[in-house]
Amino acid sequence: MSRGPKPDNRKDNVEKLREQIVDTIENIEESHDTLHMDLSEEQREEIQAKNRRRERAIEGKREELKDEYAFQQKQED
Repeated sequence: MSRGPKPDNRKDNVEKLREQIVDTIENIEESHDTLHMDLSEEQREEIQAKNRRRERAIEGKREELKDEYAFQQKQED
């Protein structure tokens, strides 16, 4: 029995990307709560830097979401 690569199944990509975006936004919101705690300046800067990376990741995932949605629409036509 030969095991080749699995076929590309993109049916749930839109939903997965939405979930990832929501999870990342929730992480940003939680970190904002953390920023109100008594933290060292270094810890505060690390959290802020991580949030900037999260914001960039969200932008990228939103673009990917648009592409996947367009792909799904073409498949349904």
